[in-house]
Amino acid sequence: MIAFIFGETDFPKYIYKKIKGKKNYLIIDLTRKNIFRKDKNSFSVSIGQFGKIISILKKNNCSRVLFAGKVKKPNFAKLKLDVKGIFYISRIIKKLKLGDAAIIKEIISIFKKEGVKTIRSNFFTPELTLTKGNYSNHRPDLEDKKDILNALKSLNKTNPYDHVQSAVSRKNLIVLEKNDGTEKMLKKIKKKKGKRNGVLVKFPKKKQDSRIDLPTVGINTLKQCKRAGLKGVLLKHKKNIFLDKSICIKYANKNKIFITVK
Repeated sequence: MIAFIFGETDFPKYIYKKIKGKKNYLIIDLTRKNIFRKDKNSFSVSIGQFGKIISILKKNNCSRVLFAGKVKKPNFAKLKLDVKGIFYISRIIKKLKLGDAAIIKEIISIFKKEGVKTIRSNFFTPELTLTKGNYSNHRPDLEDKKDILNALKSLNKTNPYDHVQSAVSRKNLIVLEKNDGTEKMLKKIKKKKGKRNGVLVKFPKKKQDSRIDLPTVGINTLKQCKRAGLKGVLLKHKKNIFLDKSICIKYANKNKIFITVK
């Protein structure tokens, strides 16, 4: 039996379409609106209820878990904890200063201690992971390559354990992702007059565990890039989740946006 621990974004919805109606799965629903509650195999649980989560997994003989989607980092001072949550919370709080990636590694370690293995988030969806190449009719030019290099340099200077996976580079301007995610960051980017310029780079952190929270791109990301006047998107080889592939490529070709994987 495998358990899917679902958070926000469209990625969990995509996985759910693949597993719906099949046997031998259950869902731990951590979404704010409990969007998977109608499934008989779904359990709506608070993020602080480690005991309840572990109990559900063991009761249903789940030896593997797959994380998909984002779970907003809670206010630990207001978090409602069960007994096991109280037992483990000190371990997680110790990782707070390091960043989100360190917290994720600690959660994986806790599951391992409880006899539950965490598998790659793209285990059931290899078709969503892009490899090296260009996926639209457009290619980054020399100016774009300079922007890409600047974005990568900026990402490499950030805390290797924190949440930052995305950067927009436009000549000498660098905007880094914050806690509220890539799309919120893109909404803050103002379109410049004249020809489009600038790129979005989405790369995982060096210290990031690829089993959880791979950089995700979908049609909404591309629409935000167009609105912001950006010329394209760069992803990392086999370290991405690319939703709505055919729709995105068609949209990118129509709007002269490059999609490049390095």
